[in-house]
Amino acid sequence: QVRLVESGGGLVQPGGSLRLSCVASGFFLSIYGVSWYRQAPGKERELVAAVTAAGGTINYATSVKARFTISRDNAKNTAYLQMNNLKPEDTAVYSCQARRSWPPNEYWGQGTQVTVSS
Repeated sequence: QVRLVESGGGLVQPGGSLRLSCVASGFFLSIYGVSWYRQAPGKERELVAAVTAAGGTINYATSVKARFTISRDNAKNTAYLQMNNLKPEDTAVYSCQARRSWPPNEYWGQGTQVTVSS
């Protein structure tokens, strides 16, 4: 069964850290680019960070640069999003996407809630 499952979300105080995981099953994550998106209530979905299949190209949204780090461990079929110095405006549901250009295909996880509040 093909699945993409996120975990690691939760409630954290401002300035705290969380590490999100995105575990793939039923397919090889190594041949897919991985992106993390987030969506806050009443807002559009936003691309947070992305890494290519080989890990050679990484991009971040301006709002998270120097605070978030995307990484992947292809041996574990897993991608990560390390989030440091979290701010209340980082509160959102975070979802991971695995995407392949050819043949075109993509998978989405169900999302994990991150709440930053004192």
